Amino acid sequence: MEMTTSVYAMTTDDWARAFQERGFSLSGLHFWLDGLYKDSSLWNRHVAPNTLNSLRQDFDFDLPRISKFLKSEDGTVKFQMQFKDQLEVETVLIPFHKRYSICLSTQVGCAMNCSFCYTGTQGLKRHLKAGEIVGQYLKAYEWLLQNEPKALKPNIVFMGQGEPLHNVEEVKKAIEVFNDTKLIGLGRRQMTLSTVGFVPGIAQLKKFPKINLALSLHSPFDHERSHLIPVNLKYPIKDVMQAFDELPYIKSSFMTFEYLMIQDFNMKDDHAVALEALISGRKAVINLIPFNPFPGSEWKRPTETEVEDFRQKLVAKKLRVMVRSTKGDDILAACGQLKIDQQARNYVR
Repeated sequence: MEMTTSVYAMTTDDWARAFQERGFSLSGLHFWLDGLYKDSSLWNRHVAPNTLNSLRQDFDFDLPRISKFLKSEDGTVKFQMQFKDQLEVETVLIPFHKRYSICLSTQVGCAMNCSFCYTGTQGLKRHLKAGEIVGQYLKAYEWLLQNEPKALKPNIVFMGQGEPLHNVEEVKKAIEVFNDTKLIGLGRRQMTLSTVGFVPGIAQLKKFPKINLALSLHSPFDHERSHLIPVNLKYPIKDVMQAFDELPYIKSSFMTFEYLMIQDFNMKDDHAVALEALISGRKAVINLIPFNPFPGSEWKRPTETEVEDFRQKLVAKKLRVMVRSTKGDDILAACGQLKIDQQARNYVR
């Protein structure tokens, strides 16, 4: 049976068409959208009853349910979001200095099978629909406002469970909703999409609203990267970089290269030299991420001294570098630690 379209998977233009197709006056559209995203009591005062009843019958208004949440000592909150089919994903609310970011999942599980990522051990169950992606944001933001009423509208990172560009059409629609100034109104600098380098999806970014882009690089050498990210065997680094270079706005935009730091694996002098050759001359920043262990992982986290030594090697080559602070690792909410299973569900360090 075909799913009813979610109200949270529709842009202002989509709603205008829906109103026109049903013969409704567009004069009520503004109140309909404000009622949907701000205050539903507006509908009773400004939207005709027949319009309201018709739309309620034709569209799905459900949001995911928060089935469980864990709060880290550093303020990070990990939510388990449950959908109508009872499948769940994890969504993470991350505190920063001035505002929060919400790390969104785009698939139930993931097909990329990256060896450094807990989600990869789960396998792919299904793609999320755009309304389910937007719904995660709305539920996490709702929880935040209940606990911090003055909190600013959170930024978004598409770095949760799943490869966003493996679910490209639904992610694109979700970004259009987030970007719509009459709906959620997040700008380019407030959204970052991270990919492992799924080349067919990178090509589709030409059709997306402009957002920040990040590549999970983790090694400048194909043989190492393929061990970490199996899809690199099909789409090696050269092809990935060429796909990004074909995007019309990439040369005028800063791009982030995420680099997972793994002890005794990818932090040697030759890695620094190869990174310089790959990235030098680009508008880019290397985001160094100390590996976050998870149950059964084969890799080890470097010491703080090893992290700083490698950072200095890159700085010496005049590369722009930052070290990502680890947040939420005590509740398996840090980068690479998301997974829906009994062990992850109850984990608190």
